[in-house]
Amino acid sequence: MKKFIYLVIFPILLSSCKAIEKKSTETKTSIEITVSCGEKNNLEQYINEGWKITKEYSEEKICSWKSVAASKGCDMEKDKGCKIIKPDKIGEEKVYLLEK
Repeated sequence: MKKFIYLVIFPILLSSCKAIEKKSTETKTSIEITVSCGEKNNLEQYINEGWKITKEYSEEKICSWKSVAASKGCDMEKDKGCKIIKPDKIGEEKVYLLEK
């Protein structure tokens, strides 16, 4: 009876070890690169190293802000309460998901 139990349990243990090993070798490495408002990036370097772009999307982003007077008669230097901040330049933010 003991031999029968060993014959049944031993193959189960061996097969489960192989399944765990196989899953660990199939995992992929991924990184996300964000490029905002035309800034320099190293995307080309990653592609040359064998990384592949798997997902890419972009959205509008405010690149800079400026202070303006809230009304025509407002003196921004003397009266801090009449100064408002509004978007100056609007650009694009691109997000790349890379996998190797």
